[in-house]
Amino acid sequence: MNPEPLAHVTSLKGKLAVVVGASILLATAVAGIGAEAGVPAWISLPVTVAFSVLVTGWLARGTTAPLRELTAATRAMATGDYSRRVPATSTGEVGELARAFNHMASDLATVDQQRRALVATVSHELRTPLAAQRAVLENLVDGIVPTDGPTLQAALAQAERLSDLVEDLLDLSRVDSGAAQLALAPVAVRELLDEAVEEARLSGREIEHQVTVEPADLTVTVDRARLAQVVANLLDNAGRHAPRGSVVTVAAQAEASADRWSLEVTDRGPGIPAGERATVFERFGAGTGAGAATGTGRTGLGLAIARWVCELHGGSIQVHDPRDGSSGARLRVELPRVPAEVDPALNAAPNGVAPVPNSSASAPSAGRTLQQMWPERRLPTQPGLLAASAAVGVLAAVVLPDNDPGLGVFLVLLSGGLVVLRARALPGRTPVWQVWVSVALCIGLGSLVVLRADPAVAFLAIVAACALVTTTLTGARTVVGIVAGGAAWVLSGLRGLPLLSRTLQSLSKRPAIWSLVRTAALTVLLVIVFGALFSSADAVFGSWAGALVPELDWSTFTVRSFVWFLVAGVVLAGCYLALNPPSLDELVPDPRRPVTRAWEWLVPMGALLVVFASFLLAQGAALFGGHDYVRRTTGLTYADYVHQGFAQLTVVTALTLAVVSIAARCAPVQDERGRLLTRVVLGALCVMTLAVVASAMHRMDLYQQAFGFTELRILVDAFDVWLGLLVVLVLVGGLRLRARWIPQAALVSGAAILLVVGALGPAALAARANLDRYDRTGKVDLPYLATLGHEAMPAVADSRLPLDAKRCLAAELAAGGSAGGMAWNLGRARGEAAAERIRAAAADLPAPSCTEVYSQP
Repeated sequence: MNPEPLAHVTSLKGKLAVVVGASILLATAVAGIGAEAGVPAWISLPVTVAFSVLVTGWLARGTTAPLRELTAATRAMATGDYSRRVPATSTGEVGELARAFNHMASDLATVDQQRRALVATVSHELRTPLAAQRAVLENLVDGIVPTDGPTLQAALAQAERLSDLVEDLLDLSRVDSGAAQLALAPVAVRELLDEAVEEARLSGREIEHQVTVEPADLTVTVDRARLAQVVANLLDNAGRHAPRGSVVTVAAQAEASADRWSLEVTDRGPGIPAGERATVFERFGAGTGAGAATGTGRTGLGLAIARWVCELHGGSIQVHDPRDGSSGARLRVELPRVPAEVDPALNAAPNGVAPVPNSSASAPSAGRTLQQMWPERRLPTQPGLLAASAAVGVLAAVVLPDNDPGLGVFLVLLSGGLVVLRARALPGRTPVWQVWVSVALCIGLGSLVVLRADPAVAFLAIVAACALVTTTLTGARTVVGIVAGGAAWVLSGLRGLPLLSRTLQSLSKRPAIWSLVRTAALTVLLVIVFGALFSSADAVFGSWAGALVPELDWSTFTVRSFVWFLVAGVVLAGCYLALNPPSLDELVPDPRRPVTRAWEWLVPMGALLVVFASFLLAQGAALFGGHDYVRRTTGLTYADYVHQGFAQLTVVTALTLAVVSIAARCAPVQDERGRLLTRVVLGALCVMTLAVVASAMHRMDLYQQAFGFTELRILVDAFDVWLGLLVVLVLVGGLRLRARWIPQAALVSGAAILLVVGALGPAALAARANLDRYDRTGKVDLPYLATLGHEAMPAVADSRLPLDAKRCLAAELAAGGSAGGMAWNLGRARGEAAAERIRAAAADLPAPSCTEVYSQP
């Protein structure tokens, strides 16, 4: 396989022209084939785009490889690694750029090597005399040698300062030379933090330390000495900038994902300005914000060493705003519970350079890039997942075309979900119990395709199941993250192309597999060619071949090929999303911006409460005043009055949820008074919103009683119930002032409500409600009942409708699609059985004129 298909095209512009032209030609050809075979546009369009992307990636593979290597080398150089070189084999513009980069990297590496050698030499030369001086001064201070105490105490303090500088310089030298190894062992976090806090208290600073560990017996696998060094540096940094008498909090907790834990040190000092957070972890960092960038406040190396230790463990360290919105600095360390094998690039690199592969730890959270949120992982090849995805595609190609939605669709959904679930074998961001709740809900939603012959319910169920899958895989806990999950699934098809390429290359290196593939392909080709020739030459042979081989024309084969490619690609993209999920919650930084004056928040919320109270007062006046009051006040009938409002009230409820979410982030909650005020105001707004939801549902009920039930109105009722449940969830979250769980709870509750409504069948419910209304009033909308299809037939068969009306409704199903095999559907089967009972009951009667029957009042 040629690693660079366009190797003979030396010009970059020429290569781009060939890539673009080939992509356009292929897209046109695939789209034309699909249109000629009658492939639906919603299948043909994504397949066409996918084919174009694959061919473009294959042609541009050798073209973009040097650019990717240049990008990686440039990022490494930005972190201090000057050892990276890029191949300069191309003769075009890219090759010239690669050669210039290599020359520049060589010069910078020489300069950097000289700098490190100087630091190491100075550190080594100063350590011995400083140690001797410190020993002498300690003897003098202890009174072994009589002298002036205050003078010698000052000299000892200066010697200790110089000694600390030397220690930091030596640590820096070890970082650069790669002479670092981890001595991993289980460590009780509480014990380690208590020891570090006790040492910090001996410094004599008048501050308090508050230590919390959740769970209390949290145990992790780390290098105890190096982690103690990190904690000591963080406590020293906090102690130097915290006001006298303030509290420095040290909090460690296990994350939602079982394989990670975090440590936070928060002080009440002046904080670290946002503009200096990108340099606070750099060596000899210089800043203006309270000495923040100096790390330990002395050498400028403490936090740089802390970052190196964290990355050596496979974790990170970042600066955040305090959680309660007050001043101060919050430094957050995230580490794995059990570190993976240390990357050799961190411990040993050519020319003694130790690159730092991930510089995101020193970047502010608002500047997160796609590469930082979704880093490229060198995943192992996945031939098993590739084969399983292709098998699901084959199943879809066999059972989906020419069949109505039913058992076949459920089998495809179930098999694809199992493959994606298998890809999530490694620990993810979502707890195991949440995973199995999502699996149960997805199976239930998928079963609606078999239980109900209702396209709207099937569509909503599949969309909800996909949202559950992406949320479970990515561990998203924000509204933006959950919504972005769908886009992440689509983008996984692009992000997973390198893994797919490596998997195919690994298969190409297995002679047995390719021998089997070549043998099977040659056998099928020979049988098809010679079988077709013999069938056309001899009628008897042709009849035998026709009996053995099912009729499969070109159009059918094309449709099935498109379906196979689409379904297999979707499953493969889901597998990559499971193997390498992005951090979707980092798309939007924490928007909390606490206001400084209470009235800035209370005035708009108070005005909104007045509007809500006025609306509820009007609702009470209309309710107790009755029809006459409504007509006298508005000139509308009561039916027109209730019809005018339920859609707007639904929108009001949704907007109120958004307003409450924003207000909760902006409300002042630094003290108990602010928290109480937030609970009271937002709680009152939520209670009034529940009254609005009740009003909307009451209006919908009155309208349905007057004008009949429809499937859409029943779904709107379910949506209103879900909105009311969301308001209750927000109310509970407001009482606790903790609402991170609400978006996931909203998704799960929405899926559960959809599952219940789908199991009951909105079309069947609408049919029964309208027929019950016919029993009471003698009025029914027969044309609408006809649109409900199979779901309405059982209720129609058991109703008191005239037999002619039943026959006309049953006749609507005469041209129905397939009803057996992979198209079997419980709702369709029950509808066909009910229609057959109606036909049998009226077999001896003359056929009615359905136009006249439908036109009767």
